[in-house]
Amino acid sequence: QTAYTSISAGTERMLLAGQMPHPMLKLPVIPGYETVGRVVELGADVDPTWLNRWVYVGGAQCYDGINAAWGGQSAQLSADVNRVIPLDGVQPRHGVLLALAATALHGINLLDPQPGDRLLVLGQGPVGQLAARLARIRGAWVAVVDRNPNRLAHAEADQIVQVGDGLPSLQEQIEGGVTAVIEATGSMEALASTIPLLGLGGTILLLGYYQTLNLPYMPLFLKEARLLTAKEWAPGDLLHCRDLIADGTLDVSAMLTHCLPITEVATAYDVALNDANCLKLVLDWQDVPSN
Repeated sequence: QTAYTSISAGTERMLLAGQMPHPMLKLPVIPGYETVGRVVELGADVDPTWLNRWVYVGGAQCYDGINAAWGGQSAQLSADVNRVIPLDGVQPRHGVLLALAATALHGINLLDPQPGDRLLVLGQGPVGQLAARLARIRGAWVAVVDRNPNRLAHAEADQIVQVGDGLPSLQEQIEGGVTAVIEATGSMEALASTIPLLGLGGTILLLGYYQTLNLPYMPLFLKEARLLTAKEWAPGDLLHCRDLIADGTLDVSAMLTHCLPITEVATAYDVALNDANCLKLVLDWQDVPSN
């Protein structure tokens, strides 16, 4: 029984714009892969201790006659027990961030920053915020940059940098180079502006999604830069993030900036996709009656 879901703005914006041409993503679809709820019914072979537990479900394929893009935006879900993550020790609302946290963790694990490494995280949307927090947990020095002061107000970093018209350039505000740039904006233009800060042999981690890569080659060539891509989480990443949130190592409470009831879903999508001050929106399903 669903209690909370969220809207993954970057992914769902591309879905609604028709930029994800896959047969299972042909409209109409049931979107969403960030569902938190309570287990109300079990299959015959499922351990009875699952009943009434709070869990996260990364989407479901339990529908007939309609594409389940990911299938998470529904009052009730039926899912294989292997796709369910118990939220023991986690506030249920915070569980909607597990998917993006695990995606960021996968990227950080691939990058493998060491204590003392200097990282620049470009963009302070949810994935950028989580990547910065997770890199600092690993002992790296982290600077974050964004144009939006409201997003930067929620950031956790060693240096917080706002860029934009009338403000000093990124190069003027960050002293010294960085060993890696983590790109979480989806903008090639923004990424290109950071290459002068990258140290020789440095790494660019692409955590956004891009239709094409369009970067000036000469600066990359001179830096002997490495490009690293990361897709969704690896096995174990969801549980690892659950544990980090549960023990307080990864604090996500400030990232849930907006909450609306599911009865206002049209407004919720408008806010999540178009309000730059919305970091992460929670949809509350708790007033939806059970079938």
